[in-house]
Amino acid sequence: GRVAYLDPWAGGAWAVCEATLNVACTGARPVAVTDGLNLGNPERPEVAWELAGLVAGIGDACRALDVPVVGGNVSLYNEWEGVAVYPTPVVVALGVLDDVRRAVPPGFVREGDLVALIGASEASLGASEFLKVACGRVAGAPARPDLHLHRRLVDFLVSCARDGLLRSAHDLSEGGLAVALAEACLAGGLGARCELPAGLCANPAQALFGEAPSRVLVSVDPRHYEALVRRSRDLDLPLHFLGEVGGSALRLRAGEAAKLQVPLGELKAHWEVAP
Repeated sequence: GRVAYLDPWAGGAWAVCEATLNVACTGARPVAVTDGLNLGNPERPEVAWELAGLVAGIGDACRALDVPVVGGNVSLYNEWEGVAVYPTPVVVALGVLDDVRRAVPPGFVREGDLVALIGASEASLGASEFLKVACGRVAGAPARPDLHLHRRLVDFLVSCARDGLLRSAHDLSEGGLAVALAEACLAGGLGARCELPAGLCANPAQALFGEAPSRVLVSVDPRHYEALVRRSRDLDLPLHFLGEVGGSALRLRAGEAAKLQVPLGELKAHWEVAP
C-alpha cells in the first residue's frame, strides 16, 4: 500500500513480482495469479489515477512474466471521514513444482553453507518499513521493478532448484536485507556471519533496510557456489557474496558504520512479540 500510494504503477507491478517470487523461491514455476484492488472513491481524480496505475502495473508485470490473471475483485469507496485508504493491491500466485523433493526451504539449514544476495542491486528507503517505523514517514521514491530482470530471476530460481544447487532461498520484502537475514536464521535455527560488499555500504541504512522487488537471499553448499555464480552470469543477474551460515547469532557488518551481533534467542523473542 505504501509503495502504491507513492507510485501506483510500481505498487501494482511490485505486488505481482513479490507474489511470483514467493512461489519461485520454493522452486515452483509461477503459472497464474489472482488479484484484489482496494482503493478509495474512484470519483476523485487522484483515486482514479491510482486505480489506472495499479492496473497498468499489474498488467505490465503479468505480460513480462507470461502469467495470466485468472480472477480477482475490486473494493472501492474505502474511506474514513473523507480520507481514502492507501491504494493496496493484493496478488496471489499459483506455482507448479514438478518434484516436491526438490522444494527449497526459506531458512538456513547447514553450517558452513555460503550466503549470497542475488537479483536487483539497488534498493530504496522510499516507502520502506524502516522509514515508517524509525522516522514515522511515508515518503520518497520507491524502487521501480525491472520486469525483465525479474523474469530472469524466476528462471534462475526454478532451474537451480531443479538441479539441486540451492540449500535455501528467501525473498527480500518488508525490512530489506537485515530482516530477511534474521528470518532465514530463525526459520532454520542457525546463525550467520555476513558482511556487505563495499559497493553496497555507501549508505548503511539503505543497504540494510532499503527495499526493492526482485531480490533473493540464498544459501548454497560451497561445492556448488561456482556453478551458482556461472548461472547467474549467464542470466545477467547481479550476485553478491555475503558470508556463511553458522553459529547461534546473526552477525552482520556494513562497513565501519554498522555492526551488529544478535543471538538467535533475542531475535526470536522480538519476532514473537512484534505487532
